[in-house]
Amino acid sequence: MTHCNTCSPSDNQVIEGVKQIAVLGMPNTGKSTFFNRLTGANASVGNWPGITVDLMTATIKMGGQETQVVDLPGIYDLRGFSEDEEVVRTFLTSTPIHLIVIILNSVQLDRQISLALQIQSLGVPAVLLLNMADEAPAFGVEVDHEKISEYLKMPVVPFSAKFGQNYGQAYKTIRDELAKQYQSVIIGDIEAKLPKEAEIATEMEKLLQNAVSNVEDVKENLTTRLDSILLHPVLGLPIFFGAMYLMFQFIYALGIPMQNKLAELLAWVKDTAIEPLLAFLIDLGTWGKFFHDFLIDGLYQGIGTVAAFIPVIFLFFICMAVIEDSGYLSRSAFLMDAFMERLGLDGRSFVMSLMGFGCNVPAIMGLRVMRSPALRMLSMLVIPFSLCSARLNVFVFMTTALFTQRQAPVVLFSLYLFSFLAAIFTAAVFKAQFPNTEPLVLELPPYRLPTFKQMILRAWREAMHFLFWSRRFIVFGVIAIWFCNNFPTNVPPASTQTLSGIIGQITQPILAPLGINPQLAVALIFGFIAKEIVLGGLAVIYATTEDSLGTVIAQQINWVQAYSFMLFTLLYVPCLSTVAAIKAESKSTKFTWMSIAWSVTLAWVTSFIFYQSARFFFHAHLL
Repeated sequence: MTHCNTCSPSDNQVIEGVKQIAVLGMPNTGKSTFFNRLTGANASVGNWPGITVDLMTATIKMGGQETQVVDLPGIYDLRGFSEDEEVVRTFLTSTPIHLIVIILNSVQLDRQISLALQIQSLGVPAVLLLNMADEAPAFGVEVDHEKISEYLKMPVVPFSAKFGQNYGQAYKTIRDELAKQYQSVIIGDIEAKLPKEAEIATEMEKLLQNAVSNVEDVKENLTTRLDSILLHPVLGLPIFFGAMYLMFQFIYALGIPMQNKLAELLAWVKDTAIEPLLAFLIDLGTWGKFFHDFLIDGLYQGIGTVAAFIPVIFLFFICMAVIEDSGYLSRSAFLMDAFMERLGLDGRSFVMSLMGFGCNVPAIMGLRVMRSPALRMLSMLVIPFSLCSARLNVFVFMTTALFTQRQAPVVLFSLYLFSFLAAIFTAAVFKAQFPNTEPLVLELPPYRLPTFKQMILRAWREAMHFLFWSRRFIVFGVIAIWFCNNFPTNVPPASTQTLSGIIGQITQPILAPLGINPQLAVALIFGFIAKEIVLGGLAVIYATTEDSLGTVIAQQINWVQAYSFMLFTLLYVPCLSTVAAIKAESKSTKFTWMSIAWSVTLAWVTSFIFYQSARFFFHAHLL
């Protein structure tokens, strides 16, 4: 059985009697893909440098021996100054290790073999795996792994982590080498053991001359042909945003029918199983009916409304897996870098904002790969405007309820554009306060499609993460909203005399100018805990199912109010988990409160301008 958890280097989670393997390599070498294949764990896999930040660990059986495998962050150099390189050094200097598994890209050995030479100089047992060996011939690269093994005095195995080619040999080599290591090694002072950079450069040149050859006349390959189009200085960005637009069209065309079928299934379960099962509560009197309504109208309908959107989330992450793992995400960073530099950011900030489409929290944690504290701070201000999967649920619902099937994808795409505009405006406002001089170092990997299995596993993992990780917030939120909607018990539910009605009325002087009614206001307030609560909260507030919720809301608000509500939901204070991540990564309470105040202010002003302008121009239509 495999156990997987994240840890910090200070945790030093060494298990007595268990051998320790550290997996080390440069970013974008397939290190985490290999880790997943070896351990069965669900480490994050993405074709973007620096995606692995926290340490992923898994305990497995290898050769009959309990073995702890640790996936270290991708680094370029053991002498580097970025936070992830510091994490690796701290781990290596303080943790007993039996074996280091080095993962390098066979196509880029001229830039990566230096890391293997550095590890060799530390005197710790190691195995070198040359990943992407299947791609080397297409790039005119021929590698003599036996000569590299002889030169480095360590086993060297060419293989493909993605497709599993020669993986059996790689596994056997690691197992056999681990069996020879009876005692662990603590490396100690790395700086004292590392050769000088000039010495490493000399060794690299000798090794590459003897063991690696490049065919001079290599035909134009797929990557160079695609890059001539996708990285075009004029057409590159329009193509990228066009691809994103087509992605939303695909999600709507396939996801909405799937969502409707799941909603119908949940409604059928309620009518045929839940209702009959709990019918006895109604016969128990007032309190029995109270709990009956709570379990069905509150808990089941609230959670069911959120769960019905799992197909949309699943499709979204399939698309994101293709964009990330294909190498296109790295190229979007390249395309945006010149523009982002004017805003005090760089291409990595743009990519982390795209990563925030899944969840803002790991995107903010991923900023550790940046050396500049100012760049990290400025990026922390813009990432919360990324349209995360929790907000996506709300927007898919609203656009489906208030707009036609042809209009809905366009409206959703416009919200993504608004998220970019909010990030750009925020960076422009604060760039002088957080000046950055760190250059961007970026490798563009060859294009490669993820396997079908990788796409499905990635989508499944993210959808389950969304559902199960957020379930505590959803349950808490819908319960809290239901109680607010039904207390005091001696007044009509959801009336102005209940707690939710009172809260909604109190907020009206602030939110009414935005077209946000008291019911939507209550959902927004609880949405600060987690945006997943917003949709479930609306189902509870309106005391209806997901099937009829859209119809009920469409009868109470118009499309201008709906769009204003979505704008505010997009821009106002991020969820509590994101705020906690900002506090932890910035190590500043003042900065955290400033980011909250800015997002709420920007949300109110943006929604106010839109709502009042739309009312002015479309007044007759809205009457």
